[in-house]
Amino acid sequence: MNAAAIEKPIAEAYRVEARSASIKAAIYTRSGSPEVLEIGDRQKPVPKDDQVLIRVCAASLNPLDWRLMRGAPFLARLIFRLPKATAAQPACPGRDVAGVVETAGSKVTQFKPGHEVFGVCENACAEYACISESRTTMKPAGVTFEQAASIPVAGLSAIQGLRDKGKIQAGQKVLINGAAGGVGTFAVQMAKHFGAEVTGVCSTRNVELVRSLGADRVVDYNREDFTQGTQRYDLILDCVGNRTLPECRRVMNPRSKCVIVGGGKKMSSAMGRAAKAFVMSLFMSQKFSFLLARGRKEDLATIAGLIATGKVTPVIERRYKLAEIRKAMAHLEEGHARGKVVVIVS
Repeated sequence: MNAAAIEKPIAEAYRVEARSASIKAAIYTRSGSPEVLEIGDRQKPVPKDDQVLIRVCAASLNPLDWRLMRGAPFLARLIFRLPKATAAQPACPGRDVAGVVETAGSKVTQFKPGHEVFGVCENACAEYACISESRTTMKPAGVTFEQAASIPVAGLSAIQGLRDKGKIQAGQKVLINGAAGGVGTFAVQMAKHFGAEVTGVCSTRNVELVRSLGADRVVDYNREDFTQGTQRYDLILDCVGNRTLPECRRVMNPRSKCVIVGGGKKMSSAMGRAAKAFVMSLFMSQKFSFLLARGRKEDLATIAGLIATGKVTPVIERRYKLAEIRKAMAHLEEGHARGKVVVIVS
């Protein structure tokens, strides 16, 4: 009997065993407040040929998670390929994950069992999760699982918003609106790394934090409206969506760019803001664009390298156990979290 004939029944036996196993996960079966979340049983996922199955050590939450939990519009569910949560098909929050590879699909070439990795997936707030090889990278030894779990969506949004959409250049004047949030704390540090002169906008309690991240100037929005100031910017990274696009345009140079990462409390508002940005860019010298970060492993590795060498430090405000998922989601939904909210799974 050849090796292939032996491996095939072994692989099939693994798949049958995996399908029958159950794991603990944060789930919800209907839309609503964080109270709809509970810790329940979920089938242990089975990796596809191009995926790895990881034992989750830590995950982190993003505004997208509570927006989907509250009940996303059909178009948004279509974009993110997410079915509506039901009793028959519960939803599990979380897209940022870090953990240890348990098994790898047949087409995976870069990862083996035991490798410590992080990346972008679905259903991250669970004991196990599957993640595509193309959206995964190795966790550097000097980076903790909690730090790694804080990187994916926020870190990718920051680097892709500044470098790819914003075309940031050394010496430019860059404004980060929402500088103390998940994306903002990464963006302030990355903009400085790219050699920009950085202004961060945040609340009174976060002024010192944003200054400590390297911002050259900090605007306290409780005391000053940056859209009414005299300073003009080459690039604005808007992470909160609390100012209209015409208001932002007022402080932009003639050829400057505004990259929108956050769109307000409602997902429908974010989608409307993206449409307005597209239309305005057709008729004005300033360019407005909406960013939906892509889970590129090369960018994840770049960010991890910046962290491992001390050029960027993840800001983690609070850590919660998986059993405290309601508290974690409620804190994030309040909209005033400093940096990232991390969920420790194992």
